[in-house]
Amino acid sequence: MNTHLSSRSLYRLPWNFADNAISWLEPTSTCNLYCDGCYRENRKSSHKSLEEVQHELDVFERYRQCDGVSIAGGEPLTHPGIVDIVRMVKRKGWKAIINSNGALLSRELLRELKRAGVDGFTFHVDSGQKRPHWTGKTEEELNELRQQLADMLHEVGGITCSFNATVYPETLKDVPMLLRWGQENIDRVHVMVFINYRMAVLGKDFDFYVGDEQVHFDEMMYSKKDDHRRTDISSPEVVGEIRREYPDFAPCAFLNGTEKPDTFKWLLTGRMGNRKRIFGHVGPKFMEIVQTWNHLTTGKYLAYASPGMQRKGRLYFLLAPFDRGVRRVAAAYLKSLFTMPSAFFRRLHFQSVMIIQPADILANGNVNMCDGCPDITVWNDELVWSCRMEEQYRWGQNVRMVPRREQEQLETEMANHQREPQA
Repeated sequence: MNTHLSSRSLYRLPWNFADNAISWLEPTSTCNLYCDGCYRENRKSSHKSLEEVQHELDVFERYRQCDGVSIAGGEPLTHPGIVDIVRMVKRKGWKAIINSNGALLSRELLRELKRAGVDGFTFHVDSGQKRPHWTGKTEEELNELRQQLADMLHEVGGITCSFNATVYPETLKDVPMLLRWGQENIDRVHVMVFINYRMAVLGKDFDFYVGDEQVHFDEMMYSKKDDHRRTDISSPEVVGEIRREYPDFAPCAFLNGTEKPDTFKWLLTGRMGNRKRIFGHVGPKFMEIVQTWNHLTTGKYLAYASPGMQRKGRLYFLLAPFDRGVRRVAAAYLKSLFTMPSAFFRRLHFQSVMIIQPADILANGNVNMCDGCPDITVWNDELVWSCRMEEQYRWGQNVRMVPRREQEQLETEMANHQREPQA
């Protein structure tokens, strides 16, 4: 299937370390579930105090302009002060987005969080979780759970609903089906996120160092023995799988890697349609105009548009003179009205699809991180990548990965130097 993507034909999102759409807050490392591929250790009773949370928000305010804060973990709903944390984020003038597995969410808690000002939820639901009553279910069977959570948010109203799922080698084939489910719920599901499975493979090519000290990496959450399970699914590969069902699927914007500018670390697609049909996908100019306009008028890059804005799809036709993708959507939509005029009374919805390709370990030991990553968090009053926080906990810094051949050569040279006669 066609997987060709060119960074030259996409809009490079302007997000950067200091001026970004999102920041990442971790009020706890405690979690009530196990997820295959999780990058955080489940630390019981690890809730931060509200004073610590406030301090981290102050650090964000000092160093990082943002539109919203992802409240994550761990499982943030395990924190007894989650409602207060939402209020604290809102007092800073930011959107409060809770990243949750949803297992602890009740209608009563949801209404309390809405009163506190919560703007959205991103639910992590996939077949790699050990979840009571759902363990062992397929991705398609888990749509029943996704539906329950989406319906709960829709019933309360005014809250952005997003779903993410890890794409394992075994579930790559399920991505088109999940997007079909997203289309069938386009009136209540605003964002679909796919995170490619990544782990550091041990015993294969690298040794691990902090400074000049070799360390053991085998106890890290995001490491594993070489069991021949793929850890290199790429964003273009996921696009190719999607195009089996949606041949015209067309991303419009991306973030590149810190080491390789031609990698698609965050790959964004905006599609427009209703529950019956996707009329097309917006183009790069649409996203450039939206991000630029939002920054000009608010000083922030946009993340998580409100549900009210996402269901006003026909309003976006105003950008048709500037964006080829919007013109194609408008043409397909208007053409459909000739065959079914009653469709005019159905809302046209905008739905985002994000594909994330986490850290790649390159052959030289360098780690290709997400350049301009939104998921930056706080450690010791510094901004760090949240996906490598376990290295901060254990060693206070990111681990350096050294190719075995390079290390063996270095050791040989040192041994030869020691055997040389001294002058």
